[in-house]
Amino acid sequence: MPATQPRTSGDVEPSRWPGERLGLPAAGPGSVGRVGRRLAALVIDWVAAIVIALLFAPYSSVLHTWLTLGIFALMQILFIPTIGGSVGHRLVGLRVVPVAGGWVGPWRPVVRTALLVIVLPAVVWDSDQRGFHDKLAGTVLIRA
Repeated sequence: MPATQPRTSGDVEPSRWPGERLGLPAAGPGSVGRVGRRLAALVIDWVAAIVIALLFAPYSSVLHTWLTLGIFALMQILFIPTIGGSVGHRLVGLRVVPVAGGWVGPWRPVVRTALLVIVLPAVVWDSDQRGFHDKLAGTVLIRA
């Protein structure tokens, strides 16, 4: 019996590197942003949201929790279409771009952020290391 190439569900050839099927390079500028940078960006954005929320409510309050989440979401929605990513993304050298090219527009950040704040879609990845939130929004997080 001849050896066959390993397959994933849907009978799709596995990628040799994250982003290969999207036409992205294996490394360097334009490659898929890896986990370390993504987590660093998330921590930067979350800490910024916490600090801003502290201006309006004490840390231990329920209001502070909701303010932090709202500020985090607002930062994503405002900064992705204007500066190419959140403050955290830009500080660690990442950009959010549409898979089809062009400008990310106003709706992609809203969809991406709505899914990001419910967490689960962000931790479900494909072989291109794109979270479900990026897949549904038609975006990919790349190195700048």
